[in-house]
Amino acid sequence: MAEVTYSWPENHKARLIGKRISRLDGMEKSTGTAKYTYDINLPKQLIVRALGCPHAHCRVISVDASAAERVAGVVLVHMIKAPGPGDDPVEIRADGTLLVAVAAETEAAAAEGVSKLKVKYELLESFVDDHDLQAAEAKKRTKKAGGGIELDEALGEPGDDDDEEEWEEQKVQELFAQSKYVVEGNYGIDTITHCCLEPHGSTLHWEGDRLKVNLSTQNVSRTDDGYADALKISADEVDVHCEYIGGGFGSKFKPDYWGITAAEIAKKTGRPIKFLLTRDQELKIGGNRPSGFIDVKLGADENGVVQVWDSHHWGTSGFNGSTVSVGNFPYVFRPKNWRRRATGIITDNEPSVAWRAPNHPQACAITQTAYDDLAAKMQADSLDIFLRNLENIDSPEKSLVYAEQLRIAADLIDWRKHWHLHGKGNRRGSVVEGLGIGIHKWGGTANSSNCLLKIHPDGGVESYCGTQDLGTGTRTICAMVLAETLGLPIDAVKVNIGSSTYPFSGASGGSTTVGAVSESHRRAAQEVLAQIFDLVAGKLEVPADKLEASNGSISVVGYSDKSMSWKQACSLIGIQPLEVTSIYKRGDDSPLSSSNVAGCQMARVAVDTDTGVVKIIKMVAVQDMGLVMNRKTAESQIYGALIMSIAAALFEQRINDPKTGAFINSELDNYRLPRLGDTGELVVHFHEPESERARGVIGLGEPPAISGGAAIANAVCNATGVRVPTLPLTPKRVLDALRTAKG
Repeated sequence: MAEVTYSWPENHKARLIGKRISRLDGMEKSTGTAKYTYDINLPKQLIVRALGCPHAHCRVISVDASAAERVAGVVLVHMIKAPGPGDDPVEIRADGTLLVAVAAETEAAAAEGVSKLKVKYELLESFVDDHDLQAAEAKKRTKKAGGGIELDEALGEPGDDDDEEEWEEQKVQELFAQSKYVVEGNYGIDTITHCCLEPHGSTLHWEGDRLKVNLSTQNVSRTDDGYADALKISADEVDVHCEYIGGGFGSKFKPDYWGITAAEIAKKTGRPIKFLLTRDQELKIGGNRPSGFIDVKLGADENGVVQVWDSHHWGTSGFNGSTVSVGNFPYVFRPKNWRRRATGIITDNEPSVAWRAPNHPQACAITQTAYDDLAAKMQADSLDIFLRNLENIDSPEKSLVYAEQLRIAADLIDWRKHWHLHGKGNRRGSVVEGLGIGIHKWGGTANSSNCLLKIHPDGGVESYCGTQDLGTGTRTICAMVLAETLGLPIDAVKVNIGSSTYPFSGASGGSTTVGAVSESHRRAAQEVLAQIFDLVAGKLEVPADKLEASNGSISVVGYSDKSMSWKQACSLIGIQPLEVTSIYKRGDDSPLSSSNVAGCQMARVAVDTDTGVVKIIKMVAVQDMGLVMNRKTAESQIYGALIMSIAAALFEQRINDPKTGAFINSELDNYRLPRLGDTGELVVHFHEPESERARGVIGLGEPPAISGGAAIANAVCNATGVRVPTLPLTPKRVLDALRTAKG
């Protein structure tokens, strides 16, 4: 067999890749027959409910479980993060932390058991005021979170006798003194929480010493390690399965301590366990995105090109006390001179976890607002200022891509027609309109992925890969790649995913999955096809490199009458299936995938200056992603990302009681999310010139969720002429900003 050269079909030859293909599991999901973790019911299973701590900061002194144990149907009371008899008190640092689990025959009995638990607490001082840096410093609730400085080489270097920091400070101040325009601002974005439609949790049981887990997870191939480490068993004694998952967005990479608790209870009781978080627990402890607040000063030349940036930002990631990564400041734009530092604030909240494009949405929202304020100060067009500053970005090779994307987005939103100077637009009663921009970046490198491909002698095609489908269409992509490569209809291949017993594939995070499965499935399919070509070549008495697979047959190129059906070709395999395992390792050079994408988003909004209500009129997203695999699911990714950006920009925020630290809006009736009337018109445009398509597959999940918040914030400022400094832009915050501006 000749060495296989991996490649994608040319655009005009592709039958499936790049086309609009519906999800293979769409019918199961829409009819309710798809089985999620909660839908799995095992014989004699117990239901677990857990008591969440009602205090943000306390010590749990003791737990009296006697009344709970007497509830009819309660089988076991299990301490999670609470002391047993004679144990030392346990300190708790976040509202909602699970203390005690109750396993019962029914959900009602488990809930009643939880209500009967009597816990003695010692309340401790709590602190949740993450926006107030001075208060945090006074409470000794801060820690350094990095920083740095870079100055243009033309400024020289400090002398041997100079104090380096003093010299740097002098140079920074000289740069501001030389600037034609100087902008100083304070911007912020609140913490938001994960609220997956399907809560975190599992349904599991033991078969002897083997643990079998149905887990809502983004990481099928690696969570077996998490269980094994915690339970002191080997990973090959754990089978993790996830056929369907109702959202993860970065929060479902591990078993989590409640998953370990479920396994421990199952071991103690000898019965299957179902343990999923309740809705308020999902919001409180299922994960959150760190807040970020910034004091920034920038200086620009007469053309509005920023020459110097100086910032200090802070925020909280919970009781571990970090904040938005300092390396992302300023975001995308990178002046020749910059200084930045970050401070983490330790609050009594659950630590943050990954949240779609970790750090990037916050960094974008609180730095690109400063660039828009520069345009306002200059009485210039924001689009022009963004374009001019593309000469100084952290990925210079992307400058022309951003410029073209901004031009396309401007056309799609009719920028020149609707643009006006900040606060100078036409007013319809109390309503004013405005436009705003944000730009973003992402890596999207393909993760590691292995695929076992079996071709049966009767023509059947099956693949096995330990990846997972988060609802984005991964299963469909796998089938498309195989069917495209083998020249078969998509329903002629069977894709098996969602089990840790299948060949390893990396976690679905960081926009790495589509590249991963495309790599492994294309490689396996090309390798197996090469072997089948060798068999057919002998039968047809032609060179193997003259064969092609299409329309369910293998034929000689240019001679369709000299062919063999797929089933006939597979009969040449023999009595055993032909098996090929392909291996792709993250970071390997490949013609099939690449990394690093750019995108921009623009928003047109209407603001009612009497009520403070912001309405989205239209949002435009222009995004490159290399080779588009499935236009339909790719569009869906971006539509979803736009809606999530609207949520964070206008509605979502974790609200803590400032005195008790309690998370007070942890139910979906008061944790506000967008409704159908809140989203406006959404327009998606793929930026896919041949230069981008030729780069291969690049992940899409994260990038379109980044710059929407900045675009909306800038649009509100353009409409009103007033900067509302902190997202979400609630009616109260809009009205407060307008009143402050009036003096």
